[in-house]
Amino acid sequence: MAVEASVDVDVWQEHFDMAFSRIAGRFGRVEPRRQARSFLLGLLSDVDSRSCWQLAEQAGDTSPNAMQRLLGEAVWDADKVRDDIRAYVAEELGDPEGVLILDETGDLKKGVHSVGVQRQYTGTAGRIENAQVAVFLAYASSEGRALVDREVYLPQSWTDDRDRCRAAGVPESVGFATKLALGRRMLARALDASMPAKWATADEFYGGERGLRRDLQARDVGYVLAVAKSHRVTLPIGILRADQAAARLHRRCWNRLSAGKGAKGERDYDWAWVRIVAPADEAAGHHWLLVRRRISDGELSYYRCWSATPVTLAALVRVAGTRWCIEECFQAGKGEVGLDQHQVRKWTSWYRHTTLVMLAHALLAVIAAHERRHRSDTDDELIPLTVNEIRHLFAKLITNTIRKLSYWLHWSQWRRRHQQRALTSHYKRRDQPIDRHPST
Repeated sequence: MAVEASVDVDVWQEHFDMAFSRIAGRFGRVEPRRQARSFLLGLLSDVDSRSCWQLAEQAGDTSPNAMQRLLGEAVWDADKVRDDIRAYVAEELGDPEGVLILDETGDLKKGVHSVGVQRQYTGTAGRIENAQVAVFLAYASSEGRALVDREVYLPQSWTDDRDRCRAAGVPESVGFATKLALGRRMLARALDASMPAKWATADEFYGGERGLRRDLQARDVGYVLAVAKSHRVTLPIGILRADQAAARLHRRCWNRLSAGKGAKGERDYDWAWVRIVAPADEAAGHHWLLVRRRISDGELSYYRCWSATPVTLAALVRVAGTRWCIEECFQAGKGEVGLDQHQVRKWTSWYRHTTLVMLAHALLAVIAAHERRHRSDTDDELIPLTVNEIRHLFAKLITNTIRKLSYWLHWSQWRRRHQQRALTSHYKRRDQPIDRHPST
């Protein structure tokens, strides 16, 4: 079947080159600069996992040493690269109505040496597990969404053990900070950098934090923050829990509105809002309690909202629905470019790997936005190119490489030799003989 080409590979290559040019100057030497470019291409390829081993094999290296040096020993500042990524996202996806979104995600771990790992609750598993947790800030607009900041969470069991911190490369200046404190820092950095955002949103873990609300009010950034049903608000009749306030709403207070398009159509809910009295230590403006009711079973959710100027109910609903964009970023980041596949233990390596992954994901989001703006086909049987599909095509059309048979055999021997050394080391520690012919 003849199919007309609908993708301009040269344009995608130009997008990649432009994105990498944003950070190229952060590498003072040509070797790490070239390695970072290869690393980024590897993240966008079809490798099984984004470990240094596989990225090196994809890049044409003879060992993972250069990739490991890039993440560990090479001289470059991951925070400055993060700033470049944030500016790139603002320029390519920026919108005056943009929304900043806070959330966290966890990676399950088996050992105890990876920076920040301990038994703790993570939404990834929905329970307490041995995990590493990080807080992220995403930016979402009508053009697209991308991650723009990140901080690994260090529990007190880590910060109270300076020897353990030193072993993981944690700077001496880093002390304990709650996830809320990390989130407030990231919001401040984005707003200090003039990120075009009118709103902020987060789940109820962050929504109940008064300091976060005051931060946003001081910068005239509106918010729609999820809160627990036990969250207290002040109405003209007195102080009530959010669920008590919702129980007093008349049936005519409810409006059916969409929180945005989902995979299966519009995400319709019933919504109601009630004006609340501003606390004495918070800014004037317009304060509301927003209530969402699920149509299928009547389950209620609650949001604390503020805006310096009057806004419509539909505007608050739009922001509330935007919070799910960061979940989509996590899903695409982990599924497409290896956000959770770093296989590193130390502080610096974690930040470097995560930051480069953020750039890879942002690039895909920018290409997707470009394709929507310049889409020439009008085939109703095709959905627009998604981030996932673009990554798939990018791997096939741009990063796909052809090597000699001897190259693949070299890497097979390298892996087996390394694994044999590791096996020997494990058996020596246990003082056991090595089985040269294991049954499995």
